[in-house]
Amino acid sequence: MTRLIDFTKGNGTGNDFVLVLDENAELELSAKEIAKICDRHFGIGADGFIRVVRTAKVAEVKGQLKEAPEAEWFMDYYNADGSVAEMCGNGSRVFARYLTEKGLVNLQDGQTLSIATRAGVKDLQRNMAGFAVDMGRWKLDKDEVLVHASHLEVPRPGQGINVGNPHVVVALADSSELRELALHDAPRLDPNPPTGANVEFVVPEEPMVKNGVGYISMRVFERGVGETLSCGTGICAAALATRHWAGAGAPNTWQVTVPGGTLGVRMFATEDGEHVGLSGAAVLTYDGQIDLDAL
Repeated sequence: MTRLIDFTKGNGTGNDFVLVLDENAELELSAKEIAKICDRHFGIGADGFIRVVRTAKVAEVKGQLKEAPEAEWFMDYYNADGSVAEMCGNGSRVFARYLTEKGLVNLQDGQTLSIATRAGVKDLQRNMAGFAVDMGRWKLDKDEVLVHASHLEVPRPGQGINVGNPHVVVALADSSELRELALHDAPRLDPNPPTGANVEFVVPEEPMVKNGVGYISMRVFERGVGETLSCGTGICAAALATRHWAGAGAPNTWQVTVPGGTLGVRMFATEDGEHVGLSGAAVLTYDGQIDLDAL
């Protein structure tokens, strides 16, 4: 007996995903099976798994259609260990690339694509680099977190930021400290958030602001995954935390460099408060088929 599924592999600045079309929510995968699919030695290999499913078919999110009937597709996102995740910035842009290239939506230049996520409806548009996503409102956590990590002699204070999922951002002294940081083990947070958090380590460029744009470099440890080449929500959190530390006069436009490339972040006012947006490349690399029973 075989259970074959068709999949597509995609990535945003090296943050890679397995995408599977399950239009009518008929595919049932356990956390263990998703983890096997994402395993880089025995499966396809990915930082995350995305099920592409019609919003109306999923009880968890179909209520979002009342506020946004145009959000016909739900990005059902899972970390590489099979755990459920609220949102993924790079994943949302790769999701948009999948929907448009596979002919599931017809997105004209200047039009907005709305998708359902566990963190609410997100809006995306094409741009010169690929896709830009409005991540929505964000929240600055008031409580300080101490972060312990390999090759950091003393724990560092971390700033909690929520952009649909939880993050803790740590400022480092210089690029050599960032380079020498060992992220093969998960950083330890004190106190540890109830659902864990992604942890970003940030160093500003010199000078940090050029022509009204802020520049920082970052590495990230994603909960349920490990160190990744890029993390879209983490990139937003890092820019937001750096702007917070910089104080009045800090820019609202940032370029954030990660091992997988560079993405743009923009903070902008809306009627319901300040939003943060993420933009950059999103590509599909290949299609394939896998037998779940052979994993």
